[in-house]
Amino acid sequence: MKVQILSDNKKLQSTLKKEHGLCIYVETENYKCLLDTGASDQFLQNADKMEVDITDIDYVFISHGHSDHMGGLGDFLNINSKAKIVLSKNALAQRFFSNRNGLRELSAKIDITNFEERFVFVDSEMTFESEIHVFPCQTCSFPQPKANKTLMKKVENELVNDDFNHELIVCFGRSEMIVYSGCAHCGVLNILDSVKQTLGKPVSTLIGGFHLLDGYEGQYETGAEISKLVDRLQSDFPETTFYTGHCTGEGVYSQLKMKLEEKLNWFYTGFTLLLQIN
Repeated sequence: MKVQILSDNKKLQSTLKKEHGLCIYVETENYKCLLDTGASDQFLQNADKMEVDITDIDYVFISHGHSDHMGGLGDFLNINSKAKIVLSKNALAQRFFSNRNGLRELSAKIDITNFEERFVFVDSEMTFESEIHVFPCQTCSFPQPKANKTLMKKVENELVNDDFNHELIVCFGRSEMIVYSGCAHCGVLNILDSVKQTLGKPVSTLIGGFHLLDGYEGQYETGAEISKLVDRLQSDFPETTFYTGHCTGEGVYSQLKMKLEEKLNWFYTGFTLLLQIN
């Protein structure tokens, strides 16, 4: 499996663009897909420079309904005429907001009228190409990221805390799972636990944001809470390698890296990774 980051908050190459969004290209000998579509059409421009043919994409898997992960979907639909769009039915049926640094809407405004036959809505485990597994998070055994407290959705004209019933987990593999966590709003431990409960398979790799933000002590996760999280990752998933970026704070990453060492790596726009699907 070839994995390439088409859109992320960071970049190392001056010829590529960065944005607060995430889009990942995945290619195997049997299929080509996108994991999210970033916040805008920037992933299309980066794809062209990285020699990724967007017209040849077979699937788009949307992790959740926020605009930094599906804001570029409309631009994708205007270019690609064949891909199936796989997402939670709640991702388009709800409106999302953030009240961090002022109230702003996070919904992706997309008209799917001319593309409805290409959309696949997931509310329970579904399998594609015999090795792509998509399902909602099934457990709340562990705390969700504290930054979720600033994220809302509108219910009957009132803003309530977002419960992330629009978030999906995407896994690749038959005997060992390569997991895409999106932003991990449900919590990385809950996501990994859901993979274990739903598929009963070990996780070789997890790719995606952790939604653990840097902030003043007590505003988000404390150092002690991050340490407890990484201890649990080490004890429960000792064979798993993690690749993160986008919504993982640099300070949090540094603390995680101190314990996980080579088991944790940072991704960025232009990053390329080769993985073995088992």
